[in-house]
Amino acid sequence: MTTTQSDNARLFRSLHTPAAPLGLANAWDVASARVIEAAGAPAIATTSAGVAWSLGSPDGDALSRDRALRLIARIAAAVAVPVTADIEGGYGEDAADVAETVTGVLAAGAVGVNIEDGARPPAELAARLAAARRSADRAGADLFLNARIDTFLFGLGDPDTRLKETLTRARLYVDAGADGIFVPGVTDAATITALVADISVPLNVMAGPGAPSVTELGALGVARVSLGSGVAQAAYAAARRAAQDLFGAGGYDSLGEGIAFPELNSLLSGTH
Repeated sequence: MTTTQSDNARLFRSLHTPAAPLGLANAWDVASARVIEAAGAPAIATTSAGVAWSLGSPDGDALSRDRALRLIARIAAAVAVPVTADIEGGYGEDAADVAETVTGVLAAGAVGVNIEDGARPPAELAARLAAARRSADRAGADLFLNARIDTFLFGLGDPDTRLKETLTRARLYVDAGADGIFVPGVTDAATITALVADISVPLNVMAGPGAPSVTELGALGVARVSLGSGVAQAAYAAARRAAQDLFGAGGYDSLGEGIAFPELNSLLSGTH
């Protein structure tokens, strides 16, 4: 790693604290990353769904590794803050492929990754996490490896045992080398409190309308709060409103909330 990457990796790791949870308004291209950075973001996270959509693919392991890595590299080169990349299940068929992906992510300039289990058996994600950790170690990189558990997000298994299953997976993933655990689909105080009590690494949750504030989540022990694909969805909703306004009543009022052209253009000056 270069000195800048090493510094960014240490900084990114230090940002995970319930005392002041790391808020991540996930970006999907260079312009969104620069806008988010300019708003005061201490780090940039990508959203795999938003990245896939922006490149013409659906979410869900459809985007090719090479296209994803090129986008990560462009974002990392355009911002001064640490970058963590959502790489879905690792952009590969097996653990060896995931290791290759992580090598590419590090070369692209990112200092962290999210890897999700989805419908995969937990043992398979554990193998992918271990391969990712070995890949980072071989590169001498301080990679923050965030393991996403999808039990609550996808409603997997029996609701009565879902918390227990989540905690079992969390322990397995930490043992495999995870530095953080991401449990999207959970924002209630009781479940978060139980997760924090039993998970030995920083807990990441995904927030949206109706969820507790970042400060309230921090008080419960959450160290990292992500918006996931929510920002990209809101941006595409703005595009739809403008189109519906134009093609419906023939109006333009929805454009009034846009970022001023000179401001947005200046954020991209010097980036390629």
